[in-house]
Amino acid sequence: MATTYAVEVAGISTIPTTQNSGGFQGARVRCFRATIPYDGQASGDDIVLARVPAGYTFAYGVIVASATAGASATIAIGVSGATGKYRTAATFTAANTPTLFGNAAAMDDAALTSAETVLATVGTASLPNSADFAVIELYYIAP
Repeated sequence: MATTYAVEVAGISTIPTTQNSGGFQGARVRCFRATIPYDGQASGDDIVLARVPAGYTFAYGVIVASATAGASATIAIGVSGATGKYRTAATFTAANTPTLFGNAAAMDDAALTSAETVLATVGTASLPNSADFAVIELYYIAP
């Protein structure tokens, strides 16, 4: 049987052995939480969720809402110029149901070389104008 190594631990098979990146093996998980009141934000509006420091790598996100964001309003999560970096634009109609998200292309990235501002971008239709809200948690790993 052949033995292969994941990218993050490939160095343990070399002579001399190389150290695993502390940002991926034995890393600490950091959470950035953002609550978005539904205030009728229009299609194309950006909502700032977090300022993530350099050295962090995206792991996954969780979104939960007190009520549906509407059948037509989409929410993308990313950065300026790549609005769907972490979550491709999609509707969110699951009230009170924590839902994981994450694009594989963002999860296999190297650690951020500079700080980034993470945005939720509203698309297709406006968010509701109500007393309801959504909570978005972004989880990153860091040494």
